[in-house]
Amino acid sequence: MHAFITAVRIPLADMVAIARPDHWFKNVFMIPGLVIGVLFVPAVRPDIASAVLIGLISTCLIASANYTINEWLDAESDRHHPLKHMRSAAQGRLVASQIFAQYLTLSVVGLGLASLVSKDFFLISNVLLMMGVLYNVRPFRTKDRSYLDVISESVNNPLRLLLGWFIVVDGSFPPSSVLMAYWMGGAFLMAIKRYAEFRFIGDPQRASLYRRSFAGYDEKTLLLSGFFYAITASFFLAIFLIKHRIEFVLSFPLFAILFVWYLSIGMKNGSAAQRPEKLFRETPFMAYVGFLVAAVAVMQLVDMPFLYPLLDVQQLGQDAGN
Repeated sequence: MHAFITAVRIPLADMVAIARPDHWFKNVFMIPGLVIGVLFVPAVRPDIASAVLIGLISTCLIASANYTINEWLDAESDRHHPLKHMRSAAQGRLVASQIFAQYLTLSVVGLGLASLVSKDFFLISNVLLMMGVLYNVRPFRTKDRSYLDVISESVNNPLRLLLGWFIVVDGSFPPSSVLMAYWMGGAFLMAIKRYAEFRFIGDPQRASLYRRSFAGYDEKTLLLSGFFYAITASFFLAIFLIKHRIEFVLSFPLFAILFVWYLSIGMKNGSAAQRPEKLFRETPFMAYVGFLVAAVAVMQLVDMPFLYPLLDVQQLGQDAGN
C-alpha cells in the first residue's frame, strides 16, 4: 500500500514541477502595463481588483501550459545539461498523455479566465499561448535558432505588459516606444541568461547538444548581442519617458546602473542569471530595484521646473547657434 501511494505521489509532484509555479513571479512584468494604463486612463473600471486577480491567475496558468510543453519537448536536450538532466522529463518519468492533459487543462482554464477580463486581454492571452508553441514545437521551434531564440522568447515581456494594460484600457494600445523598450529589455535579460549558461557548461560542443542555438554563439557574441539589446532598450525607454514626463530624464543613469549590475551578476560563476527565479537571492540588486521603483515614483509625483527649459527645442537651437 505504501509503495502504491509513493508511486502516485511522485508523478503528481513531477507534473506540478514542470508547470514551474516558481516562475510565476515573472508575471510582475504585467504591473508596469497596469500602472501605465492607470496613468493614461484616469477612469478606472469599478471591478479593477477582481480583474487584476483573475488576470494574474489566468496569465500564470497560461505560462504554466507553456512551461509544461517546454520541459517535455526539451527532455532529450536537457540530458546534456549539468543540472537539468535531473528533471523528471529528462529522466523519462513522464508520459505523453499526462503532458497533453495538463497542457490542455491549463490552457483551457487560463483562456477561460482571460475571457472574463476583457476581449483584448483574451486576445493577447491567446498570443502568449501561441508563442509557447512557436518557441518549443517543431517545425517552428525558434529556440533552436541563434538570436531568434532570444528575440522570440523575449516577446513574452511586451505581451505581459499588454496584459497589464488591457486590464485597465479597452480598445487601444500603449505607446510603441514602451513596447519596444520592454521587448529589448527582455532580450537583454535573455542574452545574459544565455551567456551565463554557456559559461556554466564550459564546453561549446556539450552546450550545443543542450541548446542547439549555442552552435551559433560564443561568449563574445552573446555579450555583444546583450550590449545591442541594452542600447536599443535604453533608446526606446528614453523616448517613452521624456515624452511622458521630462522629470524622468533623471532616471536614465539609474536604469544604466541596473543594466550594468545585471550584467555583472551574469558574469559570476554559477550566476543567478541562469535561473531568474532565483534572482531574489541577490539581495543588494533587489534592494536597488526597489530603490529605482521608488525614485521613478518620486519623479512622477514631484514637478521639477528647472528641467522645463530642456523641452524648449527652439530656444536650445538658438543657444547652440550663438
